[in-house]
Amino acid sequence: MKRYTDAKTYDNDSPSVVTIGTFDGVHIGHKKIIEHLIESAKSNGLESVVLTFFPHPRMVLQQDSDIKLINTIDERTQILEETGLDNLVIHPFTKEFSRLTAGEYVQQMLIERLNVRHVIIGYDHRFGRNRNSNITDLASYGIQNDFTVEEISKQDIDDVAVSSTKIRQSLLEGNVAKANTYLGYNFMLTGKVVKGKELGRKLNYPTANLHIKESYKLIPKNGVYIVKSHINSRIYFGMMNIGTNPTVNGTDRTIETHFFDASFNLYEKKIQIEMLKRVRDEKKFDSIEDLQEAMQKDEDFSRDYINSLV
Repeated sequence: MKRYTDAKTYDNDSPSVVTIGTFDGVHIGHKKIIEHLIESAKSNGLESVVLTFFPHPRMVLQQDSDIKLINTIDERTQILEETGLDNLVIHPFTKEFSRLTAGEYVQQMLIERLNVRHVIIGYDHRFGRNRNSNITDLASYGIQNDFTVEEISKQDIDDVAVSSTKIRQSLLEGNVAKANTYLGYNFMLTGKVVKGKELGRKLNYPTANLHIKESYKLIPKNGVYIVKSHINSRIYFGMMNIGTNPTVNGTDRTIETHFFDASFNLYEKKIQIEMLKRVRDEKKFDSIEDLQEAMQKDEDFSRDYINSLV
C-alpha cells in the first residue's frame, strides 16, 4: 500500500475507485466496505483509494471538541495496510480546505488529483462548504465529469455507525474483549516507554511506563488488563494498569505494563501493546502489602487466562 500525506502528491497516472471517510477503528463494518472497494477496483483494472482527512474535521472546526478516536493516524494506516488496499490518501483538513465549494472539491480532489472513475460512498455522505451537498449532487457531478457513484446502503452505514459507537462505549467501560469482537483485532495502545516513579520495581513488578503523544487517542477505563506485545521478534504477555496509583496517593494518570518472564530495557523505545481482557477496577488499598497481594492475584488470574489461549 502506498501512503500519501496530501492528495497533491498522489500519483494519478492510473484511474481510481475511491471511497471517502474517517474509518476510525477500521473495524469489521469498515472492512466490508473496503473489501468491496478493492474488489471493484481489481475487476475494472483500476487503483483502489481510501481518501481520509487528518486532523479530524471536528478538531479543526470545533476547537473545544474533546473528540477521542479509537486509532491514532499511524495505527489506522497500519490496519488499512493489512486489507490489501492500493492507496491511502490522508489529506490535511484545514479551515481553508473546509471552505471549498462542492464543485471545487470534486474538481480539485476527485478529478484532478485522484483521477476518479468510480466513487463508493454512504447514502448520508455530505461534502463541500458547510457540508451542503449530498450523494445526489455527487452523482450529478459524476454525469458531468465521467465518473460513476455507488451508494453504500443505509443498513451497512448504520452498522458501521453502531459498531463505532459500541466500540467506544465498550472501551470507556473497560470491556476491551467486547470492543475487540467489533474491531476484528485487538485494541492497541502505541507509544514511547518513558521513566516513571519506578513504584513497580519497588514492588517487584517492574513496569514499562507508556507515553502516548496523541492526546486524541481514546484510553480505556482505569483498571488492570491482560495484554500482549511483540518485542524483539517475540510475543510477551503481561498485565497493564491504567490509572493514578491511588494507594500511593498518585494524581497523574499513567499506563504501566509489567511483562511476564521478560528481561529487557525498553526506555525510549516505541512499542505497541494489545489489550486482551479486563481483570478489575483500579482500587485504593489500605497498605502497600495489600497492593502487593492484589497484584499477585492479578498475575495468577492473568497467567491462567493466557494459558487458556494456547
